[in-house]
Amino acid sequence: MIEANAVYVITAREFKKFIREKSRLISTLARPLLWLFLVGGGMTRLVSTEGGVSYIQFIFPGILGMTILFSSIFSSISIIWDKEFGFMKEILVAPVSRFSVVVGKAVSGMLLSTIQSVIILALFPLLGFSLGFVQIIQVIMICALLSFTIASFGILLATFYDSYESFSVIMNFIVMPMFFLSGAMYPVKLLPAVLKFIAHINPVTYGVDALKNVIFPLETGKMSPDFPLMLDVSVLAVAALVFVLLAGKFFERKG
Repeated sequence: MIEANAVYVITAREFKKFIREKSRLISTLARPLLWLFLVGGGMTRLVSTEGGVSYIQFIFPGILGMTILFSSIFSSISIIWDKEFGFMKEILVAPVSRFSVVVGKAVSGMLLSTIQSVIILALFPLLGFSLGFVQIIQVIMICALLSFTIASFGILLATFYDSYESFSVIMNFIVMPMFFLSGAMYPVKLLPAVLKFIAHINPVTYGVDALKNVIFPLETGKMSPDFPLMLDVSVLAVAALVFVLLAGKFFERKG
């Protein structure tokens, strides 16, 4: 019961912070919208596609992944702020496990990122998609799983840093490659061997691919999903578990 209360308090605190920072929501949503309509709209006229899927439709799952990636990573920055202002010390001396802290942070990042991805998902009729109720629920569930995985990954990285400056540098170095090597802008199957290997160990790749499997489940062709849906979901679930366990262990060492 104490552990559940700890998760709830941490999650509620992050929600309150998010509501107060309206600029954070605007900036998080502006980036994917610009990529979707400016980059996607322009490239649609230049890139030939197949299977009845236009380029702007092809990158739509990737834009959802972008929304989740940046939002989830940004949520982990709160750990750095908590360290700098001393709040993290108060959490770590509380009679709760470090895993509750990690789960609470990850759950808050998951919920906030999923809400923002749902806002972007609401644009699907404008792009010519016809998604049924079951498909929409599946997309939301995948967004939630991907959000939890990336938030856990961000928390794991945040355990190694004590200043916002150092953490932001490594994040800028990691986040953009994670996005571009996720199959968001082009199929993983068309990448060179070295980049394809990196894409295969990138958790965002499986989240974007799972969204493709649900939004436009083509069976063949270069625009089709790269992996089976069950493989995508399994990899994300295992990755989330590993990130949470590692983050909890590193928090224990710091405690």
